[in-house]
Amino acid sequence: MMAPEFPAFVKSLPEAVLSVDGLRGWLLQSKSGELLFIEAQKDVDMPLHAHCDQWGFVVDGKVDLTIGDDTRTYVRGDSYVIPAGTEHGGKIHAGFRAVDFFTDPDRYLPRG
Repeated sequence: MMAPEFPAFVKSLPEAVLSVDGLRGWLLQSKSGELLFIEAQKDVDMPLHAHCDQWGFVVDGKVDLTIGDDTRTYVRGDSYVIPAGTEHGGKIHAGFRAVDFFTDPDRYLPRG
């Protein structure tokens, strides 16, 4: 059975500054990249954008994600790879939780 939210030790990590209303995330950073534990508190439309390499794993919920020309719905247990520079975006549904790894160690900054 899945937990309804990330555990307290994840939420004790630095909170990420995210520019999209309805998303929260917590960071684990290193010199070689960062992990973002992200959750959607409401439905969120993500515009197309591109950045460094990204790999993600869906912990719970679902996301309709377009990566390049390919659109799929990812649900609990699915993973996705977004190569650097590839445009991607879509709809993140309320209740979505994922762990994303970014190869850029400063993709997101800690709040404060």
